[in-house]
Amino acid sequence: MISIIAPMKNEAENVEALVREIAETCASIAPFEVILVDDGSDDGTGAVIAGLQREFPWLRQLRHPVSAGQSAAVHSGVHAARGDIICTLDGDGQNPPHEIPALAAPFLDRHCPADLGLVAGQRVDRDDTWSRRSASTFANGLRSWLLNDGTRDTGCGLKAFRRDAFLALPYFNHMHRYLPALFTRDGWAVAHVDVSHRAREAGRSKYSNIGRALVGLYDLFGVAWLIRRRKTQKPTEVGRTPDGDTA
Repeated sequence: MISIIAPMKNEAENVEALVREIAETCASIAPFEVILVDDGSDDGTGAVIAGLQREFPWLRQLRHPVSAGQSAAVHSGVHAARGDIICTLDGDGQNPPHEIPALAAPFLDRHCPADLGLVAGQRVDRDDTWSRRSASTFANGLRSWLLNDGTRDTGCGLKAFRRDAFLALPYFNHMHRYLPALFTRDGWAVAHVDVSHRAREAGRSKYSNIGRALVGLYDLFGVAWLIRRRKTQKPTEVGRTPDGDTA
C-alpha cells in the first residue's frame, strides 16, 4: 500500500479539488490511502475533509489541535500511515497530484534498488512570484554548497520515501526541507524526478520570504552538524547463526 500525506492549515477552499484529483490520478496505481493532517485549522478545513470521507473510504483525517508546522504534520501522518511507501505533497494545490505515480514508480518497480530511500521531486517552470523564486534559488544554492546533497530543489513538497527509513531520521521542525541530506546521512540512495508546479488558486501562503530565510539559515547549520556527527559504523553479529548454533 502507498500512503499519500498532505499537511493542511486553513485550506478549506482547496481540499475538495485536491482529493478529487488524487482519486482520479491514483486509481491506476497500487492500493493507496490518503491522510490529510489538519494542522490546527480554524476555517472549517476539518469539516470539509469529514464530508469527503463519506464518499472516499480511503480518506483519513488527523488533526493537531494547535498548529505545529509542516514537518510535524508530515511526521504525524507517517506515524499513522499503513503503507510501506509514503508520498507527500503540499495541501495548497500547488503540487499537482498527477505527479504522484512518477514518484512512486521507482519503489513499485520489481528491480527497485534495495538501498533506495527517497525519490525527491524537483520543480521546473515554477509558477511563483519573482521574489519567491529568487529567494528559493539563493537558499537552494547555499544549502547545496554546505550540505552537498546533490539536490537542486529541496523545497518541493512532492516526495516519495520508505516509511521505515523516514521514521529512523532525527526529527526536528522544518526537517522536510532537508530530507535528501538526511536520507543520504543514513546511507540511503536518493533519486530525483522533475515535477511541474502551479499557482495557488485559493487561500494564502503560510510563509514569508524573510521568515523562511531566517529559520532556514538556523536549520541549515544544524543539519550540517548532524551530518558531521552521524554514526559511521554498522555492527555485524558474529559467533552464532540465526538458529543459535555457534558459527
